[in-house]
Amino acid sequence: MKILVLLSQVPDTTARIAFTNDNTQYDGNGVTFIVNPYDEWYALVRALELKEAAGAGSVTTITVGGADTEATIRKGLAIGADDAVRIDAQPTDALQVAELVAAYAKDKGYDLVLAGKETIDHNGGQVGAMVAELLDMPYVPLASKLEVSGTTATVERDVPGGVEVLEVGLPVVLGAAKGMAEQRIPNMRGIMAARTKPLAVVPATPVSEVARTVKFELPPAKSGVRMIPAEEAGTLIELLHTEAKVI
Repeated sequence: MKILVLLSQVPDTTARIAFTNDNTQYDGNGVTFIVNPYDEWYALVRALELKEAAGAGSVTTITVGGADTEATIRKGLAIGADDAVRIDAQPTDALQVAELVAAYAKDKGYDLVLAGKETIDHNGGQVGAMVAELLDMPYVPLASKLEVSGTTATVERDVPGGVEVLEVGLPVVLGAAKGMAEQRIPNMRGIMAARTKPLAVVPATPVSEVARTVKFELPPAKSGVRMIPAEEAGTLIELLHTEAKVI
């Protein structure tokens, strides 16, 4: 089974949030970047588990980004991916990324394409669905479990009030959510092997330009907390009626 895993580079969750270029671009100066956790912990690890269970196959990661993403790509190789692809372009929006990934993957014969349910920087959750549409494959979002038997994938995903179980024929694109797999920590052997595993850099193909970032804005600063003594319940009730805001 040939599996393709989408890996995105994102700012660490503790990174400061600031913008540059007239508030149209995230300021990455001094920021530590990591592999998007949904891509790494769930999509990539489940892909590796499926390959290991089958005793055959390959797992390839694909990333849209510049040379600065290669350290995070190598982490995917250290965890166990066989090889990696970097499309040499700066990601600008979901459709651009999806078109670049689909253009590369369309003639490679992948049986399964896995991505995290979303990235932790933009939280759009759009790329997986767009890749599926462009490759003319079915798409299952928010997948929490995945089993493959022959040419059929059995997928579970949480829905309001329960769990939905789906069967879908391969090839298929899935958006991986919590529950799909458990995080793996690269060991020293994997880290050393990652240095020599293939990492292909391919040029970007022409893509649609349908969106542009006009402006980023930080949310308004939180106001101070007002403490009401326990014995002044009447004051609290009055403030809830007159000053409290429903969000």
